[in-house]
Amino acid sequence: MTFSIKLAGIGGALVLTAFSSAAFAETTLNALFMAQSAYSEADVRAMTDEFSAANSDIKVTLEFVPYEGLRDKTILAQGSGSGYDVVLFDVIWPAEYAENGILVDISDRVTPEMKAGVLPGAWTTVEYNGKQYGMPWILDTKYLFYNKNILAKAGIAAPPKTWEELTQQAQIIKDKGLLDTPIAWSWAQAEAVICDYTTLVSAYQGSFLNDGKPSFQTGGGLEALTYMVDTYNAGLTNPNSKEFLEEDVRRVFSNGEAAFALNWTYMYNLANAGDDSKVKGMVGVVPAPGVAGKSEVSAMNGSMGLGVTASSAHPDEAWKLVEFLTSQPVQNKFAKLSLPIWASSYDDPAITAGQEELISAAKVALGAMYPRPTTPKYQELSVALQQAIQEALLGQASPADALSMAAENSGL
Repeated sequence: MTFSIKLAGIGGALVLTAFSSAAFAETTLNALFMAQSAYSEADVRAMTDEFSAANSDIKVTLEFVPYEGLRDKTILAQGSGSGYDVVLFDVIWPAEYAENGILVDISDRVTPEMKAGVLPGAWTTVEYNGKQYGMPWILDTKYLFYNKNILAKAGIAAPPKTWEELTQQAQIIKDKGLLDTPIAWSWAQAEAVICDYTTLVSAYQGSFLNDGKPSFQTGGGLEALTYMVDTYNAGLTNPNSKEFLEEDVRRVFSNGEAAFALNWTYMYNLANAGDDSKVKGMVGVVPAPGVAGKSEVSAMNGSMGLGVTASSAHPDEAWKLVEFLTSQPVQNKFAKLSLPIWASSYDDPAITAGQEELISAAKVALGAMYPRPTTPKYQELSVALQQAIQEALLGQASPADALSMAAENSGL
């Protein structure tokens, strides 16, 4: 009898110990984010701290890399079999990620409320072949920013509505000695230049592919690159633009060294109110211009999504994090450097206050976003185009010859 009681006591202790371990077990999620535009690192840390406070059994370890390293980090981690549970991905990658089994298809986790509440165009960020491979998170396009003070000094009453007007206004500013090179772009040999080029392709009503084959070397695609080269050769574009990424453009514009700049949402509040900005209160923003007879505005889809990796050992917890970060309350709270994916947020005074110009531009531009091509071979196509644009800017080839060579080297 005594023996049985002792065994029962030991068994109870073992059960209690096992229960206690389970109760206090902590899941660690590894998440990969971008150290660049859109939400700041501080924003992301604040969001995940809120998530961990509400989910004490889940710990989130964050890693931030420049945009240029985001894809490679994701793919290499997947190949190693152990890496990230949640990753940030660009709108251009779902095709490649889906074909190579990098992201989990989460279509069955998307609720009717999500489908109805999220802006329709945002879903294109995470879709491939009719399936969703994550939740849209950063809804973004490139806007035309302008320095109100410089335009006023030049006698320019309103920002340009066409790209031709932009060059005309830049020439006035240059001729009046206000700035030597009034326009700043992100034309480094990186994905950044493809985003600027795509904005112009959309204005000129061009196309990247036709029946899966390159078509950017003619029509609007050729006109877009010709415009870039013309502004560069005319001395209207800052010559350092060919090495600039988006943060370089932000710094130049914030220093008052550019009258016009093409950039993402995040620049508006940083330039208009940031501690290091010399142009506070002078920042205007409108949708990127159109082309007379072809388009009213231009815009490209620069959005990004959050997905759960196929290699994650904790897919349910990973999805819980994605769902939290993309929720409307969280996005509304951090709506200064990146605008929400939720349609009703754009009529919420708490969101629009202090950034009415940006919201007004967003309502137009986000409805006109033009996609970069959807293809599993996007990376090869992008690299070929990046090189072609550089060669044309440097005068090593005509725009027509550079784009023809890019078409041959695109792998399509």
